[in-house]
Amino acid sequence: MFIARTLPDLRDACARLRRSSDALALVPTMGALHEGHRTLVRTGVVSGAAVVASIFVNPLQFAANEDLSRYPRDEEGDLAALEAEGCALAWLPDVATMYPAGEATTVVVGGPSERWEGEARPGHFRGVATVCAKLFGQVRPDRAYFGEKDWQQLQVVKRMVADLLLPLEIVGVETVREPDGLAMSSRNRFLSPEERAVAPTLYATLTEVAGALAAGGPAADVISAARDSLERSGFEVDYLALVEGAGLVPIDTLRPDARLIAAARLGSVRLLDNVGI
Repeated sequence: MFIARTLPDLRDACARLRRSSDALALVPTMGALHEGHRTLVRTGVVSGAAVVASIFVNPLQFAANEDLSRYPRDEEGDLAALEAEGCALAWLPDVATMYPAGEATTVVVGGPSERWEGEARPGHFRGVATVCAKLFGQVRPDRAYFGEKDWQQLQVVKRMVADLLLPLEIVGVETVREPDGLAMSSRNRFLSPEERAVAPTLYATLTEVAGALAAGGPAADVISAARDSLERSGFEVDYLALVEGAGLVPIDTLRPDARLIAAARLGSVRLLDNVGI
């Protein structure tokens, strides 16, 4: 696996990979890699593409009240994990490379970014869209892989790529879970043992709600009862909603693309999850 830290090195490495591979696949990450990230890399490798994985803790997607310095970092472990999964190239830019002094452009996506995480974390999706647009321009991949755990993020990136006519495919990969159902996340390491024991309740509740809705239960009543149940279990629920899958517009009846999304805080950790119905 080649490691690039400068744009000239990245361009040279990508050119070499293109000469030897039918396609380039990008897996954007902020490091602190877990099995979910490894699954994204494996999925790209199995597709036959040469996989480029980026590791960049993006300051633009952190709000003023969020601690950028607290985000976990493990460069040595991350590089070992990428190499073990068959990653061809690791791209590790610094902040000055990604955001040079004097630049004046960011990317703002409307539509799917306007609710939920967009309201809870103002500016977050501007940071996500901007850094993804930069990574797509730097690597020029044929496709990029994102986990479905961050469902809203996936829809924002898909919308940006479609609207800007960018020449790549965005591929969503099913959420990877712990054996007890908890969606894998870099944030999980901050859960106390007691909180970790409660955390799988979020996915279990979403699954129960999905079953009740599929059986014809009234959406408002089922979701309200589920929210109350989560709060009795110790969660502080930001939202639990039934939405249209691509645009994340709230809906009150089932449709083929319906999605249940949730964000809930447990102690200091804010957990996200979602399920299709």
